[in-house]
Amino acid sequence: MHADHASAGHAPQGLPQVAFLILFPGFFFYHTALGLGYIGAFLGGYFTPAALVLLLPLLFAYAGQLRRSGGPGPGELAFFGFILYMGAIWVVQVAAGANESITRSHLLFLLDAVVVYIVFRLLDVRAVSLQRKALVSLLLMSTIVFTYAQDGMFYLSALGLARDPESVATYQGFSRSYLFVYLVVSVRLQSISARLPLYLLAGATLYINGARSEFVAMLGSVPLIELYRARQRARLLGLLCAIALAVKLALVYGTQYLPENRTLELLDLSQSTSATLRHQLNVQALETIANHPLQGSYASYEPGSYAHNILSAWVDLGLFGFLALVALLLWPLQRLLVQCFVHRNMGQDVELPLCLCCTTVLLLLGSHHYHDMLIAATLGSYELYNSRYRAGSNRSSQFSASAA
Repeated sequence: MHADHASAGHAPQGLPQVAFLILFPGFFFYHTALGLGYIGAFLGGYFTPAALVLLLPLLFAYAGQLRRSGGPGPGELAFFGFILYMGAIWVVQVAAGANESITRSHLLFLLDAVVVYIVFRLLDVRAVSLQRKALVSLLLMSTIVFTYAQDGMFYLSALGLARDPESVATYQGFSRSYLFVYLVVSVRLQSISARLPLYLLAGATLYINGARSEFVAMLGSVPLIELYRARQRARLLGLLCAIALAVKLALVYGTQYLPENRTLELLDLSQSTSATLRHQLNVQALETIANHPLQGSYASYEPGSYAHNILSAWVDLGLFGFLALVALLLWPLQRLLVQCFVHRNMGQDVELPLCLCCTTVLLLLGSHHYHDMLIAATLGSYELYNSRYRAGSNRSSQFSASAA
């Protein structure tokens, strides 16, 4: 059956595709128009209002999918259990008078996380129509970055054209949208001759965008995708190591030929004021954890001054919440790695959940707060893979039984 059609245990793709395109390329294009002064901030920051509009139809589509598949799987129950746990903590802390700015951002994250989870739980990246639209969106986003970059950096607020400059997304918002679309496209390109130009384009775009975390995440996806697809993995691994060494030497000795921006600080983080600040925030989080090891200390920091790693979950959610989040991510990570590189399972569309999971864990270890939509996307994509895997196993069992 064509990937755009519904099948047993597989949702119709019209709504998930539209939702994905609205949330990610749509965010990028909205803030581009905002930054260039074509529109005012009539949708605020865009993502949450868009998620709110999509929530109800997505819930109906998700309920229909659950009916077709026989109910929620363990991963779905675990994800929504974690969301309910976070919601319960939010209610208690609001009642206790926690910082209003922080509690508001946490409430909006819960909404965004549920919507993103459902989108990736339903989204079939094999759909040709989705791939075409996502690829066109990616090319348009790269064109915008290269066209409006100044002095080696894409930063629309600096152009001074916006009607509401305080509402224009930062480089993190633009890079987040770009990374999501890049991953959806890259995992479905079958030919290395098609993937290589995409890697070069995405790397150059994220470099100019100045988002170091997403730049590193994109580079990290390349060996994952290529090792998964390689027939002779030992040879490819050697080649990738040689390429990595060549890139490192080129960056060290060829930086004078590159546009200078904050991405180059990756070569020497000791010179990065951002890295220094994040280290200080990490020390602050460790002190909070040492003083409140079990329950944490919700919103005990100034708005925005949280640890930029997974320890932020321990601070806000306590030891139980932290361990629950670690388990939510490590279970799919170990299973996906085993399926890909031990069992060499090549038939269940495992690349997207694998790339999302590895990217999420990498960024949570080094730079992202636990309020990261990559977590919801990872768990939704993994549950879609898992449901297909279970369906395939059931069909195999039924075939074996009928043959016997």
